[in-house]
Amino acid sequence: MAEISVVGVSGSPTRPSRTTALVDEVTRAFATSLGGVPTLIELAPLLGELGEGPYRSDIGPNARHALEQVEAADVIVVGSPAYRATYTGLFKLFFDHVGQYALADKPIILTATGGSDRHALLVEHQMRPLFGFFQALTLPLGIFANEGDFTDYRVTSTELYDRMTTTMQRTLPIILSHLTPREVDADSPVLEFTRPDVF
Repeated sequence: MAEISVVGVSGSPTRPSRTTALVDEVTRAFATSLGGVPTLIELAPLLGELGEGPYRSDIGPNARHALEQVEAADVIVVGSPAYRATYTGLFKLFFDHVGQYALADKPIILTATGGSDRHALLVEHQMRPLFGFFQALTLPLGIFANEGDFTDYRVTSTELYDRMTTTMQRTLPIILSHLTPREVDADSPVLEFTRPDVF
């Protein structure tokens, strides 16, 4: 049986990035819970290739490979920092190249970051409609984090870990029931994020 692929996409245009740290944490946790393989895609290094032309055939090989990984994934974690109350142009540019039906019925975990909690509705008002267009299965609980949830671009907030754990506990059963039959170790899924020893 093929292993379950959990692919995270960070739409941050900068490195290092709090958004990338969040997407990486969530991607690895879901992969562990599903007995799958995590893959993290950072869009910042792909900006030049994505901007080479309006059509998928115009863009560079690394960007095309990233698109293929997302389209082939079983579960996708997406994240973007808030820019002018929405996701970044880089995030939108990447998904502009995704096949219109390539994400149909795929479970999508929505995440976002912002300077303060006033940006939290980015998940519901901007990201969820985008993936509704793709007919993806956007999971009911998204994850938003603000600057105070990070230290040196690492997730360090107990409250954020609690929110991530709640999201995983409530959405993992949906994912397990939705995936095509395969060898999933559902008897003992990991339903809790491991906090770093920094408190």
